[in-house]
Amino acid sequence: MKILALPITLLIGFFGFSQSGIDQDILDIEQKVIEWRRDFHKNPELSNREFKTAEKIAKHLRSLGLEVQTGVAHTGVVGLLKGNNPGKILALRADIDALPVTERNDLPYRSNVTTEFLGQKTGVMHACGHDTHTAILMGVAEVLTKHKDKINGTIKFIFQPAEEGPPPGEVGGAKLMIKEGVLENPKVDAIFGLHINSGTEVGTIKYKEGGVMAAVERFTVNVKGKQTHGSQPWSGVDPIYISAKIVDGFQSIISREAKLIDEAAVITVGKITSGVRFNIIPESAEMIGTVRTLDPNMREMIIRRMKEMASTIAKAYGGEADVVFESFTDITYNDPDLVAQMLPSIKKVAGDDNVVYTKATTGGEDFSYFHKDIPGFYFFLGGMSKGNTEAFPHHTPDFKIDDSGLLLGVQTFVQMTFDYLNQ
Repeated sequence: MKILALPITLLIGFFGFSQSGIDQDILDIEQKVIEWRRDFHKNPELSNREFKTAEKIAKHLRSLGLEVQTGVAHTGVVGLLKGNNPGKILALRADIDALPVTERNDLPYRSNVTTEFLGQKTGVMHACGHDTHTAILMGVAEVLTKHKDKINGTIKFIFQPAEEGPPPGEVGGAKLMIKEGVLENPKVDAIFGLHINSGTEVGTIKYKEGGVMAAVERFTVNVKGKQTHGSQPWSGVDPIYISAKIVDGFQSIISREAKLIDEAAVITVGKITSGVRFNIIPESAEMIGTVRTLDPNMREMIIRRMKEMASTIAKAYGGEADVVFESFTDITYNDPDLVAQMLPSIKKVAGDDNVVYTKATTGGEDFSYFHKDIPGFYFFLGGMSKGNTEAFPHHTPDFKIDDSGLLLGVQTFVQMTFDYLNQ
């Protein structure tokens, strides 16, 4: 049985509720959680298209007797569990969307779903682990519902669509859920979230207070030159050459102006488009890329300097350039006081040696929008098989998660919920 691989402390009643059956209910839910996860994995749906996923979630929450709201931010589902006693309002969040990735493995529950995304035929895959998040939170809802007599307060189960970003021209995700009032009626006091990690061993939880995931900006640089024959560059202004200088200049912002001993920052140009023929210097060029920052002041400085540098460099070579930014996520910021309050709960479940302080990551998460106005705590759950030496990264065709890590996610959320609401 899978539970034999878990720390023995997980089996002997961490919660102090063993007489009332909570520990056993958690252990009993494991197989259900795994089955839900595999079903979602086999039947993934892209952002803002999670129709069947939402139906399955809503059906389960209704079967528990919860108040259920559907169609939030298009396909989101919210369940409300009221404890028998008054108290604070806590939100637990899971994201539910998949990615346009063609799965490449031999799992019996691998995805064979295909679709067209931005004009290209592609597979659809839970290549970031959102299927595990959804299944874990469904399991948490079932366990807590059985013991609402021991809950002081109310729990909102937020199943969020479009974490990976809504399709071009659409809105969605955490921003839209908040706009539609998911943190109100009743007003949420705090929110918890987790993310499975394919490079962290099963049984391990990683955390950090403060900035834990980066703010993500998408930028577009429009460079204007003067078209001419490729044999006579002196009679025109080369936007490709200017673009190369701008890319080089951007990297000097990171290497010479960003105070990297405080936090990391990244500027990446991912696409350059220009020209139609080998012997024509074109009139314009377009560069698209991303900025990742973990400090609000550094974020402001980098955006300002990129605008200044692009314009100045282009002017120096006889051209023009402007930079347009689009924000995808804010900094995912773990409230230090809330982390300090809840860290003993996590250690109680996983064991002191299995709760590891981690450095920030330059990945982004729109969970960041939930805790702009309320305290939040977002942590990482191990999903790599013990002894594994090759972990496939998230967002790749070979991405895999060991199902034996899901139970710890359920246990941790349950423990944190009881401790937060009943302290």
